[in-house]
Amino acid sequence: MHQYLFFLGDFPIRSYGLVISLSIILATGAGYFFVKQEHTGQEKHIVDLGIYCGLAGLLGARLWDVFFFDWNYYSHHLTEILNVWQGGMAIQGGVSLGVLTGIAYCRYHKLDTLHLMDVLAPAIILGQALGRCANLLNGDAFGAPTGSSFGIVYPATTLAAHTYGAQPLWPAEIWEGQLDMVIFALLLIFRGTVNHAKGQCFALYVMLYCAARFALEFLRGDYAEKVLGFMTSGQTTSAFGFTLALLAFLYLQHKKNPATKKGTAS
Repeated sequence: MHQYLFFLGDFPIRSYGLVISLSIILATGAGYFFVKQEHTGQEKHIVDLGIYCGLAGLLGARLWDVFFFDWNYYSHHLTEILNVWQGGMAIQGGVSLGVLTGIAYCRYHKLDTLHLMDVLAPAIILGQALGRCANLLNGDAFGAPTGSSFGIVYPATTLAAHTYGAQPLWPAEIWEGQLDMVIFALLLIFRGTVNHAKGQCFALYVMLYCAARFALEFLRGDYAEKVLGFMTSGQTTSAFGFTLALLAFLYLQHKKNPATKKGTAS
């Protein structure tokens, strides 16, 4: 686990930034491949979408963490708001602002927004899986103490070690990355085998990720404070996101296959 790859003078080249950049590039490349398979000619937009959505996702992830999770600290340390290497990138904010940026781009260029969201959903979760590798290298998004000899002991320079010291922690970020890869495969299977309505694949992506994140929050050691006395902030946003995605999934299915009462009445 290396936070710093090398230094250019006094400027550190951090593994976190490198892996995050690679995750955006590789997710964009996968998205380009998926869209090109559709033979619609829309792949020419994917690189631009990857750049705009990637940058918006980074900004959204950071601001979500600052304002929703760490405002008590950053309200007194405003100059540190952009110091992402300290830890503090919330995937909920990254996906939210990234998707909104993508929708705006699609509407401006008159693209089929729901269809592209479906096609790109596997690429998005692939980027998230790779992003968790960056969290591991940086020592953030860590788990709670395991209370046994099993777990990850982080280097003293990481946020995890500053929080819990040299005791084994649950590998929460590793397991989330692995579950993201499972979701990646499930989305590809869904798109390839199910005659779904436009938008349902993206809704399924949101549901599966929110369910996985909700479960893993029981093992997380950062942001463990309870909201409403029984759920963490991550579980609260996951439950909200899952509910919205489920409603959207059911609505889109109903819209695709309306009630047969018209047919039975004739």
